[in-house]
Amino acid sequence: MFLKKSDPYLLIVGMTGVKMGDAFLQVGCAHGGLLAAVACKVGLSGRAALVAPDQASARRAQKAAEDAGVLVEIEIAPPTQLPLPDDTFDLAVVDDTAGLFGTMRPEGRVASIRELVRVLRPGGRVLVIGAAPRGGLGAVLSRTQNGPPFVASGDAIKALEADGFRSVRTLAEREGLVFVEGIKPRSVQG
Repeated sequence: MFLKKSDPYLLIVGMTGVKMGDAFLQVGCAHGGLLAAVACKVGLSGRAALVAPDQASARRAQKAAEDAGVLVEIEIAPPTQLPLPDDTFDLAVVDDTAGLFGTMRPEGRVASIRELVRVLRPGGRVLVIGAAPRGGLGAVLSRTQNGPPFVASGDAIKALEADGFRSVRTLAEREGLVFVEGIKPRSVQG
């Protein structure tokens, strides 16, 4: 009678636009399933990598990758110092659903965004995924937060634009998530 949602990450994978053969990087890992779902789409001809901020995130990611049967390179490092070569990835996904970027000091966010610009190929995309502000009774009960989350507040758009990304926009706000996308310019303007 009611349609059961078969894949909880279908929306996220669709929003990434990832395809077979892409080089995909995820920064942060609040939920390993997100990483595994996108890594499945790049296939064996692509590359999936994660930079986890801590050991717990790396373990979550490793378990999800093993459960999904996908290969993911996992590095533990701060998002301000990605241990990856320049111009390597087609897509970078920032998992800010648990506030990874939102809880950083402004200078840390700037350094992290500049690192994303560095590791993306010209024309590469960044997708920042964050929690949408709660509405209704949930908003009243969760008044302990100081304003809306980083991505939902519009601060993610401002930060991406300020530090090198172009065509920055909110793609959607659905299922409790906000998706913000930016493009690395194909050439440096001098």
